[in-house]
Amino acid sequence: MATGSPIDMDAKSTPNRTPSQRPPQRGISTASVHAGELRQKPGDSITDPIFCASTFTFASTDDLLDYVEGRSQREEYGRYGNPNEKSVEGKLAELDNAESAIVYSSGMAAIVGLLMAKLNAGDEIVFFDQCYHRSREFCAKHLARFGVVTRQVPTGDFAAMEAAIKPATKMLVSESPTNPHLTTVDLEQFAAIGKAHEVETLIDATLATPYNIRPIDWGVDYVLHSATKYMGGHNDLLAGVICGSKEKLESVRSLRGILGGVNSPHNLYLLERGLKTFELRMQRHNENGQRLAEFLDAHPRVARVYYPGLASHPSHDTAVAQMKGFGGLITFEVADADWKETSRIVDAAQIPRIAPSLGGVESLIEQPLVMSYFSYSPEQRQQFGIADNMIRYSCGIENGDDLIADLKQALEA
Repeated sequence: MATGSPIDMDAKSTPNRTPSQRPPQRGISTASVHAGELRQKPGDSITDPIFCASTFTFASTDDLLDYVEGRSQREEYGRYGNPNEKSVEGKLAELDNAESAIVYSSGMAAIVGLLMAKLNAGDEIVFFDQCYHRSREFCAKHLARFGVVTRQVPTGDFAAMEAAIKPATKMLVSESPTNPHLTTVDLEQFAAIGKAHEVETLIDATLATPYNIRPIDWGVDYVLHSATKYMGGHNDLLAGVICGSKEKLESVRSLRGILGGVNSPHNLYLLERGLKTFELRMQRHNENGQRLAEFLDAHPRVARVYYPGLASHPSHDTAVAQMKGFGGLITFEVADADWKETSRIVDAAQIPRIAPSLGGVESLIEQPLVMSYFSYSPEQRQQFGIADNMIRYSCGIENGDDLIADLKQALEA
């Protein structure tokens, strides 16, 4: 069982693993508070006003010509951009050490937008199989309708991934850590395989956030976040973001303007406000996650804990080598329990709310069998590693002692 706090980990604890790019010069909180914002704002407000405008006017034909001929940078129509969007994108790009970021109406809108922009009929993608079930469904079911082939291989099996690459392969896709098994992928090897085969790479880093890892620093082409989670942090908005190079994202931004998967000005304002406290919240999420995982790992009613901060996790060494901390999401299995006995523990917990999602200030708890995989057959759940006695717990920013005491009484009720 791991005893060190992930908060204290730094580059000195990860020898022989040098990211390919230097991290941003500014600290995370400095970037979260100031990146993307004008120093002096309209109305001299310290916060960005909410621009509830569907269209933006031009003072004259000359003003319009300056815009269409590229001599001025401004907005034209809400589907193509908004001042609130630009501010948030500037923050998210700097946090991920990326040249550019594109904000979408949700995390799923972001991955759909990227794949639709980058793939054509006859193309193939290779997917590590531990992943958010809606991402899997979109790739295996809906992209197939457009003639795109999805090949799934066991998560972390790089030999299988490399063997699955064909001349038509255009992208390698993975989460890190994965949902809900919290497997950390070796990003350096993942990116190296992509570069060796001239195939682009995408990492969904929602569970890690840029506080704990920046995949672009390890050579990955695109980073996806459901900003609904830790980035917004308050369970009050939907948003997604793709980060990468400006050149690679040009076609993605253009297609977003056609498909219209933009976010609302008010949601963007909420996301910007949530990002201001991003580093402070992540420190508590990491601390609570590590403490709760260690408590569960030692409890006799718990058969198994999935948390990369524990030495018992199969990808622990990779996580320690790449990550600053391990987040607030924990998955565990109850010893000698069927699904009904497991649900009684979920119901007995008093602090976390029963709900999907993660990364907000409130702790959440769910039983994947009932919440996300209820419509799947037992064979499908077994294939995806979803046990009847599995519980997923998302630590909020409550006091850790209270979370542990509450979960203890739930397990022992």
